[in-house]
Amino acid sequence: MSGLAYFDAATVERLVPMGRAVTVLEEALRAGLDPEATPRRPIVDLPAGQLLLMPAATRSYAGVKAVTIAPGNATRGLPRIQGTYLLFDGETLAPLAAMDGIALTSLRTPAVSALAVRHLAEPDARRLVVFGSGPQAYGHVLALREVRPVRDVTVVARDPGRAEALAARCRDLGLTARALPAGQPEAGTAEQPAAFAEAVAAADLIACCTTARHPLFPGKLARDGVTVVAVGSHEPDARELDGDLVAHATVVVESRASALEEAGDVIVPIRQGTITSHHLAGNLADLIAGRVGAGPGPRVFKSTGMAWEDLVVAAAAYEART
Repeated sequence: MSGLAYFDAATVERLVPMGRAVTVLEEALRAGLDPEATPRRPIVDLPAGQLLLMPAATRSYAGVKAVTIAPGNATRGLPRIQGTYLLFDGETLAPLAAMDGIALTSLRTPAVSALAVRHLAEPDARRLVVFGSGPQAYGHVLALREVRPVRDVTVVARDPGRAEALAARCRDLGLTARALPAGQPEAGTAEQPAAFAEAVAAADLIACCTTARHPLFPGKLARDGVTVVAVGSHEPDARELDGDLVAHATVVVESRASALEEAGDVIVPIRQGTITSHHLAGNLADLIAGRVGAGPGPRVFKSTGMAWEDLVVAAAAYEART
């Protein structure tokens, strides 16, 4: 592997712009890729966090992403999530390239959300509320602008300085943007500050991009027609959405199997008896194919991140190389 090509973060971003990432993901699903057939990822608990291995394969390519999650890195000034991607030829299984795994994750996660929003959200959706202030939060602003005419952004985060910094980056894009303090996740039924409640109630799009383990806002605030994407958790006990919202929404997931194993936003309401597994309207392939449509109430897309998404975007980067 001494001569293996390496694509750093800047190269990945250059080779696959956000709009292109959305397109190749949709093309893969329309060509018959089945998210349900993606191998489950092993999650290994480590003293400092977790190690995730995410393998996937098509006829043309195979690949695996090794990802580490180290919660303590925040105090060290290091990324919480790190990783590397290896891409292989699908026929010979010879290694083709290694890639920055974090850049790949930062690209494909919001691109998948944007693909779901393209098929779920109202055509004129322009008011976006983003929970979180990290790379995924900003990535979702960029991605959702690719598929809807987003004009107004409200950033909700625990750190006021980081929330305002993200709002400023949104204003640099020509958007109207403001920062609001986050509510207390444990107080999901408590009365919310007026500005917070008004922003959530008026939103056309809500992107939840946090490490929260409890719901970020009362689901009763979400209006009919709003589209909510939740991407922050892959653990069965952690959730960003409450049971009230999930119960009243059309719920689309990446795959039913992965959601019922890893998505606390779905698993906890099932455990509590708020919904059953039959409440899930379908997976992302069903949505793209038109087998699932947006209902009259809220629409929810729950993502845990899947290996097929990394493979599709990594392959697009490899094929776009010069």
